[in-house]
Amino acid sequence: MIRKSMFVSTAALLLALCAVPAWSQATLASVTGKVTDGSKPLVGAKVVITNNDSGRQYSMKTDKKGEFEQIGFTRSTNYTLEVFNADGQSVFKRSVAITNERGEKDNFLIDISNPDATNLGMNSQGTGGHKQTKEEAAQTAKQKQELEAIKEKNKKAESENTLIAQLNPAMQSQNWTAAEPLLLQLIEINPARWEYVQALGNAQFSQGKYDDAVASYEKGVSVAQNTTDPKADAAKIKAGLGQMLTNEGNAYLKLKKNPEAIAAYNKAAELSSNPGVAYFNICATQYNTGNMEGAVTACDKAIAADPNKADAYFIKGSSLYGNGKLDAQNKYVVPPGTAEALNKYLELAPDGTHAADVKAMLEAVGAKIETTYKERKKK
Repeated sequence: MIRKSMFVSTAALLLALCAVPAWSQATLASVTGKVTDGSKPLVGAKVVITNNDSGRQYSMKTDKKGEFEQIGFTRSTNYTLEVFNADGQSVFKRSVAITNERGEKDNFLIDISNPDATNLGMNSQGTGGHKQTKEEAAQTAKQKQELEAIKEKNKKAESENTLIAQLNPAMQSQNWTAAEPLLLQLIEINPARWEYVQALGNAQFSQGKYDDAVASYEKGVSVAQNTTDPKADAAKIKAGLGQMLTNEGNAYLKLKKNPEAIAAYNKAAELSSNPGVAYFNICATQYNTGNMEGAVTACDKAIAADPNKADAYFIKGSSLYGNGKLDAQNKYVVPPGTAEALNKYLELAPDGTHAADVKAMLEAVGAKIETTYKERKKK
């Protein structure tokens, strides 16, 4: 009696963590403005904005509409804006904040005839003898509150930038023990940044902290799904969700929690624009747990997503081979499609890691072994 045997080595799982790019720091800001004297535009006026922290000055002239524009400012609440008329006399001076985000501008509306009036982006430290009305005083108080909020936001941004400057080299050198506490601090400062949580999960996974990694990926998925930022890149979020769920599945596998891993991979496949990796991981997991039918189903999905994935054909062929039976003549009969899947592996990877196992299985069932693939590839 022919003994049923398997010429298959354990299928290797694809546990590829997505790379985390270096994060950039705060972008440079830009301003626009208009200078008037009452209702008339002030033409040819010199506008000087000074960064009080660095001493750097930005000088502009107003055009025929009294307007000016400049880019390249560092975001800060500690600027001084001063306007000089055509005779070089200072006619307006005010402390200002420049805090705009990418693609936006701070807009300064300046009326030198009313220097204490509250204008967008300015506080009430102007010159001149105008006495504020109650409405202006209320507006000034509101503006001070807004300025304090901006200062607090900038303080956090500065802390965030400092941590990013420390984190990037740690990530690039794969110093995960150094990266983890930095990422925890970044998440505390900016809990809405799901990329930080994803990176934390990757750092924990790389250190073998698989339970922590699972918790981080779950949190990252939740943060990403609940993003309310109107500027958020929907495609980037979707890709990030797929990556986190795939890596969560990888962590579950390390914890030997195969059902949880498969569930995570299935979620990843639903979200990913390229679900081949997730389906292949399901295919390999099902095979390694002895679920040959489940492995074939998942392998077919992986092949549909990536027809050139040689290992998917190997696992499919191996799973079909494992479901073979002995017939009345004691011959080992395999399900349809077995030889085709195995030969497809040889076509794609004639010198692949599993080539010897594939040939042994084909020989065991009396199937033809295609030997011309290697020569075809050379041509």
